[in-house]
Amino acid sequence: MARPRIVIVGAGFGGLSAASHLAGADADVTVIDRRNYHLFQPLLYQVATAGLSPAQIASPIRAILRKAANVRVMLGKVSGIDRERRVVVVEDRDEIAYDTLVLATGARHSYFGHDDWEDAAPGLKKLDDATGIRRHILTAFEHAEQAPTPEVRRRFLTFVVIGGGPTGVEMAGAIAELAHVALRHDFRAIASSEARIVLIESGPRVLGTFPPMLSEAAQRSLVDLGVEVRLGMPVTACSEEGVVIGNEPLEAATIVWGAGVMASAAAHWLDAGKDRIGRVIVGPDLSVPGHPEIFVIGDTAHVLAADGKPLPGLAPVAKQQGAYVARLLRARLGGKAAPPPFRYRSWGTMATIGRRAAVADLGWVKLDGTLAWLLWGAVHVSFLIGFRNRLVVILDWMWSYVTFQSGARLITGPGSH
Repeated sequence: MARPRIVIVGAGFGGLSAASHLAGADADVTVIDRRNYHLFQPLLYQVATAGLSPAQIASPIRAILRKAANVRVMLGKVSGIDRERRVVVVEDRDEIAYDTLVLATGARHSYFGHDDWEDAAPGLKKLDDATGIRRHILTAFEHAEQAPTPEVRRRFLTFVVIGGGPTGVEMAGAIAELAHVALRHDFRAIASSEARIVLIESGPRVLGTFPPMLSEAAQRSLVDLGVEVRLGMPVTACSEEGVVIGNEPLEAATIVWGAGVMASAAAHWLDAGKDRIGRVIVGPDLSVPGHPEIFVIGDTAHVLAADGKPLPGLAPVAKQQGAYVARLLRARLGGKAAPPPFRYRSWGTMATIGRRAAVADLGWVKLDGTLAWLLWGAVHVSFLIGFRNRLVVILDWMWSYVTFQSGARLITGPGSH
């Protein structure tokens, strides 16, 4: 009798968690991803601002799953799903049959109907995004050093971050530290401290999902770092020349998008119900209604929390969902009763603003400042895969803290000349 075939699409936090917990199960598991590495997305902004190198926050999928003899890794881009025939279509040619399917395909940037803004304002979801933004930021300082006029220099030294959520806040704080601290002795014709960092949030406060007291603490920390925070003012235009805030134009050579996300194409592949940002609406056991053999987890899934609000797109949510689906599938394979409906256990949310500045909402206690920053660092290091990555990141952070230097200031890739 053939062993059950479980196909997992996506090796992010959710997909990798499911695959890891299915190691040794009486089933053949195939993990499909368009890249050969698992990426720790919460630290992407540190690659984008030259704090860490890409290899420190990414690990090869095959190496992570090498001890799981029943798990096969396949490199490829999924282009569709045939529910009737139970096959996954890879790059419009290969078909991978499944008995059970787990979709953990994540999310992408959303420009709220202004997709033409993407070239001018890249988002931060992939390693290529991070290294591209790093190249753009560092090149801006190089161009400013050689600028023929004060007006041109001012444009190159203006950095705009759109979106006041955790990604935007962390990016703005990191750019400010890079400009005002790490690069302060590197140039001769310019003072990097002249850099203007503008964080734009259309809502009434930054970190809108955090308690107001932590939002206020985060804004104070940003201002102390030299970030100009613009609230309640949406961006109405965006181009290579800069942005328009309401009706006010602002010239800027570097724009970073952190304002919104859209789920992957999973709902389209499945022809399933979805919410306003494209997440598949799933049942209490994370399966697609009417299709108990198909599960959707992570940023791709619309799952309600105990308070009736959709769960946020956080790594702990995806990891817990992946572990839950694996537990449910193991129960099915063993002919045992299914576990109770999925319930997310939140240990809190955190965001860092800069050196010794962060906020943490742990539910029972709210922290800001140095203690929150230390807690943020400990949590993020513990989530990294591999002892070597954890050790190297800790050493890099310690070196940066002591020397006020950022060690990955390399301009590489297209246009790096």
